[in-house]
Amino acid sequence: MKKVVKFLATLMALTMMMSLLAGCSQKAPAATSEQKVEKFKIGLSLPTQREERWVRDKETMEAEAKKIGVDLEVQVSDNDSAKQVSQCENLITKGVKILIVGPHDSKAAAAIVEKAHAAGVKVISYDRLILDSDVDLYVSFDNFKVGEIQGKYITEKVGKGNYVVLSGDPADNNAKLFKEGAMKYIKPLADKGDVKIVLEQAVKDWKPDEAMKHMENVLTAQKNDIQAVLAPNDGTAGGAIQAMAAQGLAGKIPVTGQDSELAAARRILEGTQSMTVFKDTRELGKAAIAAALKMAKGENPGANGKVNNVKLDVPSILVESVVVDKTNLDKVLIDSGYLKKEDVYKK
Repeated sequence: MKKVVKFLATLMALTMMMSLLAGCSQKAPAATSEQKVEKFKIGLSLPTQREERWVRDKETMEAEAKKIGVDLEVQVSDNDSAKQVSQCENLITKGVKILIVGPHDSKAAAAIVEKAHAAGVKVISYDRLILDSDVDLYVSFDNFKVGEIQGKYITEKVGKGNYVVLSGDPADNNAKLFKEGAMKYIKPLADKGDVKIVLEQAVKDWKPDEAMKHMENVLTAQKNDIQAVLAPNDGTAGGAIQAMAAQGLAGKIPVTGQDSELAAARRILEGTQSMTVFKDTRELGKAAIAAALKMAKGENPGANGKVNNVKLDVPSILVESVVVDKTNLDKVLIDSGYLKKEDVYKK
């Protein structure tokens, strides 16, 4: 009988031990789940999807966010500053930790920074600098240098004659920087009298049809006596070239550009547009998402410069730009995978 009791006691002890071990093994997954990496929610506000380059920005950032496990909420303001403020308020309400803003209006967007900071949300100014604000980081290209590239190129092509100087949307601080950079080369020639600026005109919302109208008017006023066109981007270049084509002047007057759009690459090969500035928005988009993730974690985003926005010197991540014309188009745009050869050379 004692042996039976002893056996039963041993059996009960073993059963209790097995239950305890089973309980421990069941709790292990709970401990693992507590170690899961936080998935940060980032907000992205873009000014437009009308231009090829902004479509690329959106696609790049969405792909990069998915790749590194960031929940990206995207809004597009359709070049409406009031709508952009409202959309950003909505993103803040949704609980984004960082807000990336490509402002339509560089001054009006200061209200977005103020609202975001009130909610404890940091703001990255993307491509275009938000002015007169405490914006946390600026991710862009060296936009003054972009203008310098355009100005240097056009003045080396045409050292004398009548110039048309177009600039971008007046609400966009980048437009101001592009023009300032270009005028570093154009103004000295104008001061000497070698160059006469017959039209100096901002292009609202960077619209190609606006650029075309301005070009049509100046061609009429000058009886087609134009020797050079400084166009701030490929869209405005296309509009100006369309006006020149109607007068049989396409390809006869050097025209600058920027953004390396597919249509611009084709025009360069055709000879109607002289150059474009390649700003690899793939790298810019990746840099913005990487910086947002670091900031969300409380880490240093890795600024490599500072740019003044009237109120302060904003820590900035600045990406290099490259001039592209017929001599290096294949190497820079096609070999890099930015554009497809079959699309560029499509008949």
